[in-house]
Amino acid sequence: MKTLLRVTKRRGGKTVPVILLSSLLLTACATAPESPPAALDVRQKLTELQSNPAMAGNARIELRDAEAAVELAEQPLDSNEAALAGHRVYMADRMVEIARATATTRQMEVERERIGEERDAARLAARTREVERARQEAQSARSSELAATAMSAKSAEELQRQIDELEAKATERGLVLTLGDVLFATGSADLQGGSNRNLEKLVDFLNTYPDRDVLIEGHTDNVGSAQFNQTLSLQRAESVRRYLTDHGVQDRRLTVSGLGLERPVAGNETAMGRQQNRRVEVVIEN
Repeated sequence: MKTLLRVTKRRGGKTVPVILLSSLLLTACATAPESPPAALDVRQKLTELQSNPAMAGNARIELRDAEAAVELAEQPLDSNEAALAGHRVYMADRMVEIARATATTRQMEVERERIGEERDAARLAARTREVERARQEAQSARSSELAATAMSAKSAEELQRQIDELEAKATERGLVLTLGDVLFATGSADLQGGSNRNLEKLVDFLNTYPDRDVLIEGHTDNVGSAQFNQTLSLQRAESVRRYLTDHGVQDRRLTVSGLGLERPVAGNETAMGRQQNRRVEVVIEN
């Protein structure tokens, strides 16, 4: 600062004013303005936040505002403006924290959405597996049903074939196979050799269907006493039972009965009628 000083000097009894130009630098102990030290801490917080891609991407506008606030807080101020400097630093710090909170909240929202999508995808996958499993089970059940139907049809066909081969008759009591008196000699209960083809077929059938029980009934004509015919019919039924057990049929499946002359199927007046009445009926229960 330049200052003009007026100096008076006496010369020859007169006072003559002398003007001196002095250049005096008045610093008055003043210093140059500086940035508030606290602004450095706020700047560091902001830089850390900006360097985190996940955080920075979720608070772009807030970080922009925080950057402006920090730049303002970093501006130098005179020492007598400490209050203003403190206020600017405080506001800048708040703006940085707002940006951090906003970024954290949005990041949590994104994470929540991701977890929700994963949960929904897992539920959909589980439901898809459940539907597929149900479809496969239904398909398997259908295949089993078709196979069972085919097997049942085949079994029924095979059963009918064996029934036809046995020449058995279907009745309410079951399948009835009539064995004529050619199996036995007259007045005898012993099976004759070489005449057992029907019995062999019967054995094959009973061994094929082991769940079927059998009733063996002996019948006679009216020749002879009722007691004699009763005994003979029972003995002939027993002979058939022994033949079956000897060929593998379980005895517990077999029941014998001698009915004598009580149930004729033809008249006893003729030889042909009496021959039809002399028989053993094998009833294969349903």
